[in-house]
Amino acid sequence: MKEISDLIKTFFAYLSRPKFYRELRRKIYKNVFLRESSFKGKEEAAVWCKKMAVSQNQAIRNLTQTQNIQTLENLFPAEMSYAKNAKDMCPVKMGGAGALEIIYYLCEYTRAEFVLETGVAYGWSSLAALLSLKNRNGILYSSDMPYLGKKNDTFVGCVLPQELRKNWKLFRYADKESLPRIFREQNTFQLIHYDSDKSYNGRLWAYPLLWKHLEKQGILISDDIGDNAAFMEFCTTLNLIPTIIGFDDKFAGILVKN
Repeated sequence: MKEISDLIKTFFAYLSRPKFYRELRRKIYKNVFLRESSFKGKEEAAVWCKKMAVSQNQAIRNLTQTQNIQTLENLFPAEMSYAKNAKDMCPVKMGGAGALEIIYYLCEYTRAEFVLETGVAYGWSSLAALLSLKNRNGILYSSDMPYLGKKNDTFVGCVLPQELRKNWKLFRYADKESLPRIFREQNTFQLIHYDSDKSYNGRLWAYPLLWKHLEKQGILISDDIGDNAAFMEFCTTLNLIPTIIGFDDKFAGILVKN
């Protein structure tokens, strides 16, 4: 009963915001015709990921040659304390933090000035990127579709301290509307973090587009790649060898554009 109530609430939330009508049509189509394909190849992808998975610290060492790896809590105690307090005070529950050090160290390694992410929620990944970007006055471009019907709009990115927000541009649309707007402002990026539409078809649409806008020697990170076979197939199609991180029973994939 609660699920039906939530669906009705979300539907009317979409109806009240015309700028999301295109995304509403896509969601209806996906839930009616593509529901079963969201997890296509999940078992095969999970086996593939487990076979290659390394720890976050090992991935950082392999990719950047950094040996003295510290947590963000040790590197930025004040900012991380602020972030944790903001998250605890937030009345809306959103996504977890994930592997933050990999984002920070890869931004440092690439000397990133322009970073793109899809999916924000509390803003943990945004925080990791911005803590690096601030050193070069770089810009983080974020695409984040509001959780319609959940009243979280004002809390997206809530863990970000005010002094970091001057380096942050947030686009509040679905990726198919946000990304063209972002690419009109900035065409290429040194690092891209994908953490939005996790469905098989959503990834198949996003990966080639994001790869196109990644600079040579740039890095693509994708979360939850064990959910379906899209990341595995993308790697196979382009003959790419990924770095795969295993943490909290999940997998993140990393590709360098050589």
